Amino acid sequence: MRAPNWVGDVLMSTPALRALRRAQPQAEIVLGGRPFVGEVLAGIGSCDRFVVEPGGGLRASVAHARALRREGFDWAVLFPDSVRTALGPFLAGIPVRIGYARNAMRRALLTSALAPPRTVEGARRPMSMIERYLDVIRPLGCTDAGSELDLVVDPAASLRIEERLAGAGLAGADLMIVCPGAQYGASKLWPPEHFARACDLLAERGLHTVLAPGPGETGIAEAIAGTMKSPALDLCEPVIDLPELAALIDRARLLLVNDTGPRQMAVALGTPVVTLMGPTDPRHSEHNLERQRVLREDVDCSPCHLKTCPIDHRCMTRLRPERVVAAVVELLG
Repeated sequence: MRAPNWVGDVLMSTPALRALRRAQPQAEIVLGGRPFVGEVLAGIGSCDRFVVEPGGGLRASVAHARALRREGFDWAVLFPDSVRTALGPFLAGIPVRIGYARNAMRRALLTSALAPPRTVEGARRPMSMIERYLDVIRPLGCTDAGSELDLVVDPAASLRIEERLAGAGLAGADLMIVCPGAQYGASKLWPPEHFARACDLLAERGLHTVLAPGPGETGIAEAIAGTMKSPALDLCEPVIDLPELAALIDRARLLLVNDTGPRQMAVALGTPVVTLMGPTDPRHSEHNLERQRVLREDVDCSPCHLKTCPIDHRCMTRLRPERVVAAVVELLG
């Protein structure tokens, strides 16, 4: 199986992996993808092993195809829609190759090409990514096995996190984890001053802020910490890895996050989460909402799905910190 390319999407594919495992309990299920996928899905029972897929380029695709041919796989289940992810299985001659086909080239590389969901007018129809990935495996005779997301917290990562929290004097404290970055692009970022204001207001209610930026996001976290009036633990030196982030979210009272992968980590772990959403369509992640609050501003240009806002970023700048506080109070009761 070829995993999706983003942390959140990888987690939203776990119901499909679980359904495939139930339909094929004796099969070896091998998951391929970017290096982080193995970290995110380590320990889940629906995947037997993980292999890192090489980068782009024809030479890498040929080498990948040779590796796949040596494995002798029977099926290639492809969650991403790109031509590149279908080329290796095609060149390897894997008998069953299934996935969505947006164009003729991709369709030619698959043995079972699924039409992307569209509206009556022919536009792309937004839908939950959980449902989208389940649609890929249903033609293989797989029945659904629930919509819950699977994520296993690594005990060693939990120990490292507890030691780091204890060193900062936060052992046993009520923590609000803040993930202020977004690998997708600047359009998903809530302003640092808004984060700082919300964190200060919630500090008055007993929540201790822990800033958990990803690689390349430390500048955002430092801007928030430098603007806050209340103290915050800034996990910039060093930045935590994905297993540690999962352990940290599992330990927290709440996660405050842009619409990025850590949101789905919280959903998988049952941690309450407030998501700040601007340029993306909420229908792609409209599931398992019991312990979530998704905050958006009703502006005409959203959702645009642009990585950089060409105007004034109104979908995020108009989203006020006071709305976050109200959502947190409601969510935590």
